[in-house]
Amino acid sequence: MIDFLIIGGGIAGLSAGARLSEHGSVTVLEAEDALGYHASGRSAALFEEGYGPPSVVALNKASAEFFFTNDYLTPRGLMLVAKSDQADQFRKDLSELGMAEISVADALVHVPVLNPESVAYAALSEGAYDIDTDRVLQDFARTIRANAGSVLTRQKVTRIRKDGNWLVEAADVFQARTIVNAAGAWADEIARMAGIASIEITPRRRSMARLPAPGGHDVKNWPMMLGAGETWYAKPDAGKLLVSPSEADPVEPHDAYADDMVLAEGLARYEEMVTSPVTRVETNWAGLRSFAPDGTLVLGPDPSDETFVWSAGQGGYGFQTAPAASRLVADLALGRAPELDAAMVSALTVSRLR
Repeated sequence: MIDFLIIGGGIAGLSAGARLSEHGSVTVLEAEDALGYHASGRSAALFEEGYGPPSVVALNKASAEFFFTNDYLTPRGLMLVAKSDQADQFRKDLSELGMAEISVADALVHVPVLNPESVAYAALSEGAYDIDTDRVLQDFARTIRANAGSVLTRQKVTRIRKDGNWLVEAADVFQARTIVNAAGAWADEIARMAGIASIEITPRRRSMARLPAPGGHDVKNWPMMLGAGETWYAKPDAGKLLVSPSEADPVEPHDAYADDMVLAEGLARYEEMVTSPVTRVETNWAGLRSFAPDGTLVLGPDPSDETFVWSAGQGGYGFQTAPAASRLVADLALGRAPELDAAMVSALTVSRLR
């Protein structure tokens, strides 16, 4: 008998499993050959406290100490750039992200390939950091194993039923007192298998291209660049540059791949703001960010059955919210008083969607 059976071996499932493993037996089931295969393995890996809706920002702030204390963060910085006809959007983004406006000349010091004929406005935040996402995943998995839990791959769930306790069929059969649904784009599918009403999770594709460093520059100290209205972004990565069109196109749950036309359009928006044309794409891929209808996370027991716990709808905020989100999942699953205030808890729990 397993106390907590976690379905999903991405950041949502592993972080929740690590928290719960201190209070009972935990087994994590991942359908793929490796942990973090889908959204978690294709993350932009940025921590920025001000990024996201209010409930996400609250989780970001509550997660910061965990990241800094465990040395998971490396300074990156975030630069917002806009064209002359994007002034209103630039001001809106500036306010929401809490960034400081800088001159175009100063922006060029940080990113010398910016095109001064296209970039009319710029802003910079020093409070953005790269997350060592692989180490975060592996450390949560190690915590589970250190507490006598199991982390299993190649365990695609095919059937769930309840007979007093939960019986979950995958490559093996598991019996558990509580299920934690951390299945990402497949979260509604898992809920329906368990006889729990769906929460209308929508997977949305986001494509990415890896480019050679533009103009032969050393990009390692460049900030991540964000187009006004989040219409594209570019981020240094291992001496290369990752560029995304920042699309959020709804799709069915699947092993995502980049849409060539969408990617080309995003690269064109990036090219418009720089002086170095894109001459070669080394590789491309896509991931699925899964959103609840109101765009924020869904955490905690389902009102219809408290032994079915949600950790879903991370929507691209999964890594930066994981320390606090997993603590909230554990608090609610164990019946403890959460550390977050009541208004934020209400904005994150399942009842708001019923």
